[in-house]
Amino acid sequence: MKEKKVVVPPDVSRRWAAVKLAVIDKTRGTENIYVIPIGSPITIPSSELTIFVEAFLPAFIMEGTTITSSSIELVNPGAKVRISENDTSIFQGWLFSKFPNTHAVTHPKYGFSLIGVVSVPK
Repeated sequence: MKEKKVVVPPDVSRRWAAVKLAVIDKTRGTENIYVIPIGSPITIPSSELTIFVEAFLPAFIMEGTTITSSSIELVNPGAKVRISENDTSIFQGWLFSKFPNTHAVTHPKYGFSLIGVVSVPK
């Protein structure tokens, strides 16, 4: 099976700067929202979690072996993320705001949801 290639159109890169992820602590029953710049990792306070957003596509589509965006509008927002805990990968894949259970992260303590996006300041 051929690996899918992610192509972020230049208009998308110029429009969107960061994503908003909710991190749910299942044991405490809390939810915190983090703004994560695309291409930059963050460490979640009071945890051993690191989240890196590799790409954001506002109108996620798959065309053959290519994953891209059909527009800059928020039609089917998806973020490709890598989540690690204690330097061990626990998830690598896509989170979707409209379909949060698709490719959901399974972790005994934490849940993760794509809840928004931040545009580049004009």
